[in-house]
Formats: sequence, C-alpha cells, structure tokens
Amino acid sequence: MSVRPDLHQHYVRACQNVGQPENPFISHVLQEADKNDKNRCTRGITLKIAGNNHLVPVQRVTDDDLQVLASVLRNTVFVTGLDLRCNVLTDAGAKHMATFLQENSTLQYLNLMFNDIGTSGAELIAKALHRNETLVYLRMTGNKIGNKGGMFFASMLQINSTLEKLDLGDCDMGTQCLIAIATALTQNKSVKAINLNRPLLYSHEEETTIHVALMLKINSSLVELHLCKHEMKNFGVERLCEALYENSSLRYLDLSCNKITRDGVKFLAELLKQNQTLEILDLNANRIEDDGAIYLSEALALNNRTLQALSVVSNNISGKGLVALSDAMKTNTELSYIYIWGNEFDEATCMAFSELIQTGRLKPNCTDVEPYEVDGHVHLAELSHGLKKHYYWTPRCGEETNKDANACLAIAAVSEY
Repeated sequence: MSVRPDLHQHYVRACQNVGQPENPFISHVLQEADKNDKNRCTRGITLKIAGNNHLVPVQRVTDDDLQVLASVLRNTVFVTGLDLRCNVLTDAGAKHMATFLQENSTLQYLNLMFNDIGTSGAELIAKALHRNETLVYLRMTGNKIGNKGGMFFASMLQINSTLEKLDLGDCDMGTQCLIAIATALTQNKSVKAINLNRPLLYSHEEETTIHVALMLKINSSLVELHLCKHEMKNFGVERLCEALYENSSLRYLDLSCNKITRDGVKFLAELLKQNQTLEILDLNANRIEDDGAIYLSEALALNNRTLQALSVVSNNISGKGLVALSDAMKTNTELSYIYIWGNEFDEATCMAFSELIQTGRLKPNCTDVEPYEVDGHVHLAELSHGLKKHYYWTPRCGEETNKDANACLAIAAVSEY
C-alpha cells in the first residue's frame, strides 16, 4: 500500500531547507488536511488558509510563507482549492503564485481576495493563466489592481479557455478595462460568471453599461453577472434590458447598490414578462419605491414563471408595494425567495408576509424576515438570510456556504466552489 504524501512534514522540511520560520496557521491547516484521507481519494481538498479565520489563532500568510507553501503543493494532485483571502500577500507573493499556476495542473479554485496585490501582481497572475488549463475559479476581490491590472485580465480572457468564474469586484478598475473585459467576453465561451462590482467610474454617460449590454447580445455562455455599484441609472437599465431580450443564457443578474428608480424597474418588469431564463434578480439598495414594486409584482403575477429569487432590500418601498409583491407570490408558485428588509413595514405588510410564511407558501429560510406578535399586533424581525450574505466575510459559526444566507448557491451555482 502506497504512503500518502504528508503535507505538514513536507512543509516543515521545506521551511528548514530555506531557513524560513514555520507559519503556525499554515502548519495547523496542513495537519488537518493530512487527516482528511477520504476527500483526498474522491474529489480533492481545499486548503482554507484565510487570514480572517476567527476559530483558531491566525498568523497571516506573507510572501515568503507563500513561496514555501507553493513549493510543497507544486506536485500535490489532491489539493484542488486554495483559499488565501485576507492575508498580507503583495506583488512578490503574486509572482510566486504565478509560477505555481504555470507548474501546477490540479488547482481549480484560487481565492486571493483582500490581499495587497497591485498592478504588477495582476499582470503576473493574468499572464500565468494564458498557459494554465485547470483553474476554474479565481477571486481577486479587493486587490487594488487598478485599470492597468484589469487590462491584463481582459487580455487573458481572449486566450484562456478554462476559467469559468472570475471575481474582479472592488479592484479599482476603470472605464477602459471594463470596456475591454466586455469586449473580450463577446468571444470568450468558457466564463460563466463574472463579478465587476464597484469600479471607479468618473463619467455619467454609462459607457461601461452600454458595452456590457452589447456583450450580452452576443455572449451565449455567461450565466451570472454582477454589476453592483456601477452608478447605473434608468438609461443603463434600459440598455441592459434591450440586450437581454436577445440573451438566453443569463440566470443571475446583480444590479444592487445602483441608482435605479421606478422608471428603470419598469423596463425590467417588461423584460420579465418575456424572459424565460433569468432566475435571480438582485435590486438591493436602489430606489424603486412602491411603483417599481408594483411593476414587478404585475409581471410576476401574470407572466413570469422562471424567476426564483428577488431581492428588493432597502428600496424605500412602503406597504402598498410590499403587499403587491406578497400577492404576486400567491399566484406565482415559482418565486420561492424574496428579501424585503430595509423597507417601510406597515401592519398590512407584516400581516401579508406572516400569512405567506404560516401557510407554507414562503419558507422561513427563503426570506429575511420573521413574524412575531406583540399585544395582538404582528411585526417582522430581520433574519440573516439573503442571496450572498457571506460574500465579503466568513461567519463565526456555521458553514460559510450556508444556503439560507447564500441562496444564490442553491439556485444558480456555477461551480462547486
């Protein structure tokens, strides 16, 4: 019987060989991985070396730590995922990771979110992906790669044919690279999900939204699109909706934290009357108000039977609009998830959603409110449920991928990660 590689012992020896002190957190994770023989044999393991781990003492991973770790994992076939979020990796660490990506042939998931990787580090990683044929999901979230760094990823998308999910949210990208990425996606057939949240845009003409819309008319493989904090207004929403009439692949559209009002939602409502692919619509933190909610409820009640999840959190909707949405759920049995916290609840709203939950039409884990009664009056309390509650952080208890808090994973998961 062959002896399985001992990751921890390899790591200890590698540290000794280069005179590098052991990182106790890395040692702990590798020791735990050594115990996990079952997953090694079946589908591989993900090493979770996140610097924001609250459950064990954490010494955050440095560039030198990563160099040693990469040498240990270079030929380790059963490690298919590596989570290095919230550490202190810089462009020097990105260089080690780029070398690793060119030499390793098993890693499918790499999470580098919220490190200190800049433009040159982004260039190294993006160019490594020109040759890499195994990585499926890359998260660069929160690394300030800037517009130039984003351009390197746009170039990569013209060459790489295996990457399925790319997260470039909060990376300080600009107009130029967003247009370049949208252009690259007109030809790329492998990317199924992309996150372009919170770019730095200085124009009010919504050029980036227009180019994304043009891409959606052509692209037939993209399933999930995040355009949060794009300063998008009603004009941009109209352009997107025009494109989505011709698109038959997109299932998850995130337009949260924009400047969409009732007029913009009217275009979305008209789209929903005909669209047969969209399953998740996130309008969190816009300003659709009662009229916008009513437009959506009419489309959902009478026409649409494909949308499964709707978030209208913090949209200045009062009882009239919220009751209309609850009424739509009575006739539309496909809409299973709805998130409404942060709006103006009156007694009619509380009664309406309490009834949906008590009758079983709306499952308690599929919404972010819970009814309770005080002095004969029904009120709604907030629950920590949503489409992607754990996008930026990991919970202190429970699973990070808990489906109640991350319903998008239950509805339209693009990959296992």
